[in-house]
This record gives sequence, C-alpha cells and structure tokens, in this order.
Amino acid sequence: MRLHRRALLAAPLLLVRPRGAPAAQAWPAKPIRVIVPFAAGGAADSSARVILPRLGELLGTSFVVENRTGASGSIGGAVVAQSAADGHTLLYDASSHIVNPSLLRNLPFDYATAFTPISLVATFPQVISVKADFPARTIGELLEAARRRPGEISIGTQGNATAGHLALAQLERSAGVKFTHVSYRGGAAAARDLAGGTLDGTLITVLSTRPVVEAGRARMLALTVPQRLPAFPDVPTLAESGFPGFNVSEWVGLFAPVGTEATIVDRLHMELAKVLAEEPIRARLDQLGAVPVGSAPRDFARFVKEGREAMAALVREANITAD
Repeated sequence: MRLHRRALLAAPLLLVRPRGAPAAQAWPAKPIRVIVPFAAGGAADSSARVILPRLGELLGTSFVVENRTGASGSIGGAVVAQSAADGHTLLYDASSHIVNPSLLRNLPFDYATAFTPISLVATFPQVISVKADFPARTIGELLEAARRRPGEISIGTQGNATAGHLALAQLERSAGVKFTHVSYRGGAAAARDLAGGTLDGTLITVLSTRPVVEAGRARMLALTVPQRLPAFPDVPTLAESGFPGFNVSEWVGLFAPVGTEATIVDRLHMELAKVLAEEPIRARLDQLGAVPVGSAPRDFARFVKEGREAMAALVREANITAD
C-alpha cells in the first residue's frame, strides 16, 4: 500500500498519544473561577479583587470571583473540593481553613486532603486597641489591669473562633489573665462599639481599627505579628513585649483542588509572586491593612499543616467552640 506524503507527515502526530488518552489542552483554556467563601467587601474579598485582575492579565485570561458564604467558609470550600482539578476553579480562603477542621463536624470534605496549596497571598495583622479614655497606655498596663480585675475588661473580636478570638485566647493563656470576650459578626461592628466606648478594647484587624484610631477614639497597644508595620512604627509587637514567638494573624491564600497538575500550580505561584511585587498592588494592599507574602507552594503547604496542628491544640486547650 502506498502512502501519500501528507499522510506520512501526519503519522507522527497520531502516534505520540496513547490509545484512549485525552489530548493535552493549553492552560488556561477559559476564565478561571475563584471561590471566595466570605462576604463581599471583607478583607478576603477586597484583597482578591485587587490582585486577581492583574494576575489575569499576566495569565492571558480573566478571573471570575464568586462569593459562596456560610459555615465559616466551608460551604465555599466544598464547592472547590468537588470541582474538577483542571486549574479553572480555585479557592481563595482565609485562616478559618486551618481552624474549621477542629470546630466543624460532618464536613463533606477533608481540609487536609481536598486541596493543593498554591501560595500564602497576604496576612492581615491583628492589633490590640483600647478606647480613648481607657487608662492603659501600653500592653503591659492593660495586662496588669486585667490581673487586678479578672474578667471585667471587655475585648471585642470579629467573631467566635476567628484569628482575633484565637489571638485573645493565646494571650490570656500566655499572660495568665482573663478578659471578657465579646464576639461580633465582623471587625467593623466591633470597631463601632470601640469608638462609641461600649467596649474597653478590641483585637481585630488593623484595617478595621485604623479609622477609629485616626479619629482619636482609640489607641493601638500591640500587634499580634512578629514585625512592626511601616504604617504604625510606634506600635510594638507582642513578641517584643514579653511574648516571644507570638504570631497570630488573619491571612488569605490560594488553593486548587487536589490533583491539579504541578505545572499549573507552579505557574499560578510564579505569576502571583510577580503581581505581589508590583508597587501599585502593594500600595493598594497596604490600604487594606494587608502584608503581601507570595510564598512557594511547598512553604505554604507546610504553613497550613503546622497552623492546623497549632490551632487544634489551642481550640482544645481554650475550649473554643463554633457559634
């Protein structure tokens, strides 16, 4: 049988793919859906809408942000856990990712095995503040007041089992003091009561606290992260105030369904790191009270694993329960 030249040229293309194997597709092949499991306007959602448009430009596609709220972020997590691992559905999650396994029962997925960590995008430092007429002017004075008046000083957080609540529980345990924890549905509500004098203090994000402090209605006493913030150089950290190693913050990170190709994960991290290094993006994140990170997948995976273990111990020892 004689073969035409055109058939001979085509033959190698037919032989390189095993029988039954799908043809490789370029990624991204369509817009990428990003599930943000929290309400629009919050820290996670706001930072996503700063970063993702630029990331889409670098990848030659668009990102579609979809807010799927409820159950401390686990409803949105379930959407991604059950999605195809093709790089076209991602999860933009927060620190509840490492707390939920210790608090929520009967989850339809396992946080430890359902996702592939891509990158820790940014952290949102928490800050301990007191109302303007509260006598303490340093964290040491606040803790001394708490020792004299155990359980009488009220501290508001952005919700039960949030980063602020966990930081407060760790501070109480480390300092041997007891506050009255007041749980709010978001840092903005706690900040309003701090400004109005209803609360003695708050332990919420810098983003929520900043307007109240700038209005002269409150004072920042200490940050819960290891380094001081350039925007507030005079506010010390708990780590330098007698609690070495203290580091509890809200954070946001990018995840893919488990099984997503390593080449896709690495490409997402590489381009995300470029975005987070751009000065206009960093400036906009600074306005949100966020510190850009952009860690590598392996480092983020270790961060998540270690954080999940630490939070499990804290939840157990402090007897923290879900709302």
